[in-house]
Amino acid sequence: MGRVALVTGATGAIGKAIAWQLAEQEGYRIVLACRNEEKAGHAVSEIKQATGNPDVRYELVDVSRLSSVQALAARWRGSLHILVNNAAASPRKRLETPEGIELQFATNVLGYFWMIQLFSECLKTSAPARVINVASYWAGDLDLADLEFKQRRYSNGEAYRQSKQANRMLTVAFAARLKPYGVTVNACHPGDVNSRLSSDLGFGGHTTPDEGASTPVWLATSLVGQRETGKYFEDTREVRCRFGEGREAVEALYTTCLSYM
Repeated sequence: MGRVALVTGATGAIGKAIAWQLAEQEGYRIVLACRNEEKAGHAVSEIKQATGNPDVRYELVDVSRLSSVQALAARWRGSLHILVNNAAASPRKRLETPEGIELQFATNVLGYFWMIQLFSECLKTSAPARVINVASYWAGDLDLADLEFKQRRYSNGEAYRQSKQANRMLTVAFAARLKPYGVTVNACHPGDVNSRLSSDLGFGGHTTPDEGASTPVWLATSLVGQRETGKYFEDTREVRCRFGEGREAVEALYTTCLSYM
């Protein structure tokens, strides 16, 4: 049957490159999780033609909305061996989802949380399985008392840094919970890729999408990615992550995210 990989944000620069490189692997079945059906269809066709892998398809989902992630999980059939959380947004002004959640927190943090939480049982039954959280070395500024910038003045750079810190902290939280079931959870920095996201943040980026995809794909396919868990990587090397060392804060963030379900 092959190994099944689900990649969120798969029409963006990094996400598409991740899906493409995974599709090049022998025996991999790839599912692109996307918001825009037209872009998703084009990406699937392009990847199929370029890689010769016929087992590439898409699913529509908006990871910033719990109901959409729930619907995806409910209609999912079969195994899931690799979940790559990659979808991200960084709007220049503070926006909210229809549910009233600040958009960057909903997409970059809760989107990762909901995907792992709602696919946990599927990952467990598919084990050995793994989760890769695309994070960043540009991380910090997390305020557990004001995750949605209701008190602070919104800055998309600050909100992005907070979200990437949260990704790395939640990696540790889920790693501890899923390790007994043969599911690993790791985070990585993909490099400074020139993308819509980097433009919204005010910098161009010098890394190609293919270069940016290399570490996430390495974690998705290598022996290291199944052996290690709760770790953070840059350029296929493990790097100490101080954000994951504060277990009290990690658990507080996990509990707070759980309250949004």
